[in-house]
Amino acid sequence: MDKILKIGHRGASGYEPENTLISFEKAIDLNADGIELDVHLTSDGHLVVIHDETIDRTTNGKGQVHTMTLQELKSFNAGKNQEIPTLIEVFDLVNRRCLINIELKGIGTAKPVNDLINHYILDKKWEINDFLISSFDWDMLQEMALLNPKIRLGVLTEESIEDALAFAKKIKAFSIHPDYQLLSKENVDLMHENDFGVFPWTVNSKESIQKVKSFDVNGIISNFPDKI
Repeated sequence: MDKILKIGHRGASGYEPENTLISFEKAIDLNADGIELDVHLTSDGHLVVIHDETIDRTTNGKGQVHTMTLQELKSFNAGKNQEIPTLIEVFDLVNRRCLINIELKGIGTAKPVNDLINHYILDKKWEINDFLISSFDWDMLQEMALLNPKIRLGVLTEESIEDALAFAKKIKAFSIHPDYQLLSKENVDLMHENDFGVFPWTVNSKESIQKVKSFDVNGIISNFPDKI
């Protein structure tokens, strides 16, 4: 990768309600190279795009995502009269205009996410590199690696670059996604020497963006993709 990829964190969440269709469209309008989003499963088996285990923070409702049906979840306002979107709705909105970084949040999301990706590749002629799968739950990344050895995996960490690097080698990951405050020129160089892309999150201030850029990372995940 010659340029630093601009990846919108939960869309352009500095401008629009996070993980909503208008947030993802805003990121694309701002020329983001990719969007990052989070997935959970509903009680009736649908993949929905929401960060938390509950709807309390990001909607006008309360309750746990995995205990509600899709229809129930769709009845709540996720900001600016937006619904909680399904992953299918996001895929159809993006329509290959940018990379989709899917963070596996909810338990049991690896297989249905892989199934949906395979459907879009086989039936809608998408490419495997339209997707990047990341997670803090390394067991789910291990499961995804077994389900689909071709898919690109990103190892999320907010604790240890060294541990993430060791695990990334184990599962033959594509990239490592650290909290940007963990980064130094030395450890970015080390990750590059081991052939991993480096995609720090959530880099929002002008100062932190410039600092992280100076380390020659491969991409930056930000609420403000236009600032990168």
